[in-house]
Amino acid sequence: MFHYTVETNKAPEEAIAALEETLKEEKFGVLWQFNIKDKLQEKGLDFNQSYHVLEVCNPHEAERVLTRNQMVGYFLPCKIVVYDDKGQTKIGMPKPTALIEMVEDEELKGIAADIENRLMACIDKSV
Repeated sequence: MFHYTVETNKAPEEAIAALEETLKEEKFGVLWQFNIKDKLQEKGLDFNQSYHVLEVCNPHEAERVLTRNQMVGYFLPCKIVVYDDKGQTKIGMPKPTALIEMVEDEELKGIAADIENRLMACIDKSV
């Protein structure tokens, strides 16, 4: 699968707060948070589902992969989404290992696997 997704009993806002704390433990910061529901409603659309996109980054890891191959920047920063799916809060992300396959670099695959495992652990701790 190209993604990792888990369910939580927390409300989306609670899940985001917990996720931000666990990300700090791995030295990932939330660079930006995009509330899709608010933006679509601002544009006059009737979208009522809570849907947040968090762009997260560990600067040391970003430097490491960009130094190796600048095209990896096409995948940066990493995205984690928190959304409501019919009353159930979900937290998910595209797997860095799935994205890095397109670059065809064995060393980068190992780095992506490490980052992926760390981000999945952050998600798991936040549920």
